[in-house]
Amino acid sequence: MTRKKQRRIHTLSLKEQIRKEPGLFAVYILLRTSIILVMIAQILNKDWQNAALCVFTLFLFTVPSFIEKNWHIDIPNTLEVIILVFIYAAEILGEIRAFYVKVPGWDTALHTITGFLSAAVGFSLVDIINRNENTKLYLSPIYVAVASFCFSMTIGVIWEFFEFSADMLFNLDMQKDTIVHSIHSVMLDPTNSNKAVTIAGITEVSVNGQDLGRGGYLDIGLIDTMKDLFVNLIGALVFSIIGFFYIKGRGNGRFAKRFMPTLVSKKENAE
Repeated sequence: MTRKKQRRIHTLSLKEQIRKEPGLFAVYILLRTSIILVMIAQILNKDWQNAALCVFTLFLFTVPSFIEKNWHIDIPNTLEVIILVFIYAAEILGEIRAFYVKVPGWDTALHTITGFLSAAVGFSLVDIINRNENTKLYLSPIYVAVASFCFSMTIGVIWEFFEFSADMLFNLDMQKDTIVHSIHSVMLDPTNSNKAVTIAGITEVSVNGQDLGRGGYLDIGLIDTMKDLFVNLIGALVFSIIGFFYIKGRGNGRFAKRFMPTLVSKKENAE
């Protein structure tokens, strides 16, 4: 097959995809254009780190289509749109536009969505095995739901490991500090009897004689990490319950299908 013919076939398939999925294509073009404009602005400002982050975001945008094309997995349009918007919200708005700091609850919302989507992916992996006619294995709905929940929580824990490692190795603050007004620590017990000593009503803290000026004590990441894992748990639990009733209904739930990648059969792939 000549290159000219290959390009022609690719163009025809692209036009067919746009015709079938105009909403997805519009979201993709809109977000991609916005990223390119942000990248140009960062280059003009000589902020090479943010410019590189824009390039990385553009790369992430190609991952869903790469998976569909090379691994023969169909990603539902709803899930793909959420993934694209999520990437944009995390990298462009969260990092470059500093929404993690400026918008209360931004990080919490993204971690909740991550828990929900990770559970959907984990659920799909197990459900594909359940539906495969070549496997002599059938897992009960409750088992699949628990497996998807555990998969999501594992993803959440691994991500927190990544944040902690980045903070330790590169002096970042991915595990955001939290202002607290009381601390409870056995390290403050002069008798070394393993009893927590409480210091309450903290309104100012100084380090090496420098006032931090934040109105309280800085918790270095622990509260943020546990909050992230807790909201991840909520998102994972919500989809696990949805997935449980999806299997109980013999796969007739339309809502769950919007978030579940599926394998494309050889016949469908050939078409």
